Amino acid sequence: QVQLVESGGGWVQPGGSLRLSCALSENVFSFNVLGWYRQVPGNQREMVATSFRFGSSKYSDSVQGRFTISRDFAKNTVDLQMNSLQPEDTGVYYCYGERIMASGSKDDYWGQGTQVTVSS
Repeated sequence: QVQLVESGGGWVQPGGSLRLSCALSENVFSFNVLGWYRQVPGNQREMVATSFRFGSSKYSDSVQGRFTISRDFAKNTVDLQMNSLQPEDTGVYYCYGERIMASGSKDDYWGQGTQVTVSS
């Protein structure tokens, strides 16, 4: 069973930085998509950053230029470096992975989430 386990959340003051890491039970290259989503109570889960297998990435407008997603092939993780954090970045951050199976179907996977709180 594929598992994604997040770590690195916590509390930080506005303007600070945090680095989230998602440990994968399968080889990081086997995922055609890896990403980070966040959710606040009462809202839908929203995409924050996405990494595609062959190197490209995509960010939400609200984090563009402040967050960086990266795959670590040695550690088998997908990480999210978050800089210049603001209170509106507060939420539960979820790691997401998608694999294309031999049949052509897509399987997707979610971590359990890690809380990020930005406040003074």
